[in-house]
Amino acid sequence: MPANAFSRRQILTAGVSVTATSVALRAGAAAARELEGGNGDPWLPHQADSPTPLQKPGYVFFTPEEAAFVEAATERLIPEDDLGPGAKACGVPLFIDHQLAGAYGRAGSWYMQGPWAKGEKTQGFQSRMTPSDLYRAAIKAIDEHSMSSRGGKLFADLSAEAQDAILSDLEGGKLDLGGADGKTFFKMLWQNAKEGMFSDPIYGGNKDMAGWKMLGFPGARYNYLDWVDRHGEHYDQPPVGIRGRPGWNSTG
Repeated sequence: MPANAFSRRQILTAGVSVTATSVALRAGAAAARELEGGNGDPWLPHQADSPTPLQKPGYVFFTPEEAAFVEAATERLIPEDDLGPGAKACGVPLFIDHQLAGAYGRAGSWYMQGPWAKGEKTQGFQSRMTPSDLYRAAIKAIDEHSMSSRGGKLFADLSAEAQDAILSDLEGGKLDLGGADGKTFFKMLWQNAKEGMFSDPIYGGNKDMAGWKMLGFPGARYNYLDWVDRHGEHYDQPPVGIRGRPGWNSTG
């Protein structure tokens, strides 16, 4: 496996504990509340923002070609190895699909109006495109680039080495995608892939809590009273999601 792909997996295991904690609490809070579109979010004032579990097991936003791209790209970013399963097996593409189909995809809670001055790198996302628009435009442009430069093959049909080369060009801002900024798209794809890998399974990713198990993250267990004074001991209990865990029982 190319060194750059492996280094990304190392980043996941070495520095994502904070990501796992924050994403477990907020992943999809605005984006996964609904998947049917519309102009407003279905909440009432002063109500708790309780999470809405994934209701549809299949893709609801991506076309088959887009799904193939995201499956291939995220698998290169988070490949299967001796640490655990890869992005596809963990449901990362499904997580991203359902996020894009909801409020996150249409930037429902973001300010998306002018003025359109050029932003600084420190200011975060500056595109005029919503996340769903950016994904759709970028994937189309990347597949067109792949077909024109790689013998008529779509990105998903390329070798792992060729896919890594394109992703590296995206990350470095070397690939012209026309109306979509390649570097911005790569940054969003990578961020969303990590969110899908380490969010609560209720949102479609982190299947079987594989991401949490890889980190040793306990998830949303309700208390740790039995472990408060057990300093330096390995915590050997299985992770718990918002909905509990497989095999949950009254003594679990």
